[in-house]
Amino acid sequence: SYWCWSQEEDWYRIDENILQEIDKAVEYGKQYGLHVNLNFHRVPGYCINAPRVPTNLFEDEAPLQACIHHWSTFASRYKGVPNKTVSFNLINEAPAVEVEKYDKVARALVNCIREKDPNRLIIVDGKDVGRVPLMTLTDVPNIIQSGRGYDPMLISHFRAGWPGMKQLMEFPEEKLQWPLMVDGVKYDQEYLRESSILPWKEWVAKGGKVHIGEMGCFNKTPHKVALAWLEDLFALFKEQGWGWSLWNLHGSFGVLDSEREDVKYENYKGHKLDRQLLELLKRS
Repeated sequence: SYWCWSQEEDWYRIDENILQEIDKAVEYGKQYGLHVNLNFHRVPGYCINAPRVPTNLFEDEAPLQACIHHWSTFASRYKGVPNKTVSFNLINEAPAVEVEKYDKVARALVNCIREKDPNRLIIVDGKDVGRVPLMTLTDVPNIIQSGRGYDPMLISHFRAGWPGMKQLMEFPEEKLQWPLMVDGVKYDQEYLRESSILPWKEWVAKGGKVHIGEMGCFNKTPHKVALAWLEDLFALFKEQGWGWSLWNLHGSFGVLDSEREDVKYENYKGHKLDRQLLELLKRS
């Protein structure tokens, strides 16, 4: 979030001390052989999370210019750092806006980065919260579009309150399974292929690359169901040759400290390790 090094009241104020902390994160990645993808989860004029902001990145010029300022700052700062070490992700989960509006924003941000660092690898989240590719970007080199792996949400977000979906809170737990049948509709691996793979077919056919930037399963989904669903999803991504990122490392979706009630955890350096999930990740 740009709120870490700047503020809503003054978009052009940048706190160098905070940027130095981000530098340390990049150095830790180098130290431990981890790629660091720097993603702006909140930008001037937009965030997928509450609270809503008074300006609109996709409608107003002022937040776009401020966002350009921030990405230009990062591009200059990490110029020359190899792509195997650092990549940039423009905006987390762009909303369901018109293609032309997202294209304008994405191109402006890509261009401002490339002016400072022409070879920087850039990740662009697909439109509609990362669910479908922004097909207008086929002419832009050295980018990867980022998808999501959360379908169906009845599995991935069972009993999660923040999506505001009545079904997630009221569906009987004893009927939750994988594969799943709801109201005559079968949710299985073929459903996952149609919902999570096929929307990207045209992008891939035109030479585009895909990375699943976020996927995972909330801790209220029964563990057995979560593992079965994840295994089918991972198999599809592996079939396509797509990389993926699990949300999250530790926390309610994680391999550590997920606080599930149906898992026998192992102690790992003071953390609760979900061994079955870890082994699935390693196989995938």
